[in-house]
Amino acid sequence: MKKRNRIIYWVATLWLSLGMISTGIVQLIKMDEEVANFNTLGYPVYLMTILGICKLLGTVAVLLPKLAILKEWAYAGFTFTMLGAAISHLAVGDPMITLFGPLLLLVLTIISWSFRPPSRKIVKLEPKMTIETPL
Repeated sequence: MKKRNRIIYWVATLWLSLGMISTGIVQLIKMDEEVANFNTLGYPVYLMTILGICKLLGTVAVLLPKLAILKEWAYAGFTFTMLGAAISHLAVGDPMITLFGPLLLLVLTIISWSFRPPSRKIVKLEPKMTIETPL
C-alpha cells in the first residue's frame, strides 16, 4: 500500500510541477495568447509576473525535501490560484473547455497534497503523558 501511495504522489506531483512550471514560464514571458487571456478575464498584465514567480517558487517548495510549512503554503497558493482561474473563466462566460487546465491542476494539487509522504508533512508534536505512581 505504501508503494502505491508513493507512486501516486510522485506521478501527481511531477505532473503538477510540469503544469505549474510551464504556465509560470508562459506568464513570465508574457506570451501573446496569455496576455489576451488576462485581458479577457479583466486582470492587469503585471499580475502575470506575480503569478509566474509564485508558481515557480511554489514548485520548488513542493519538490524539495523538508520545508513542510512552506509546502503547505505552496499547496494552498496553487489551490487558490486554480480555483480563482476556474471561477474567473466562468464569470466572463468563457467556454467550458477553458476550465480543463485549472481544474486538472487543482485535482493534481489535491492528489499530491493528499498522498505526500510523512517526511513532507508538518509534524504534529503530541505532549508526552506520564503517569506518576505514588511511592
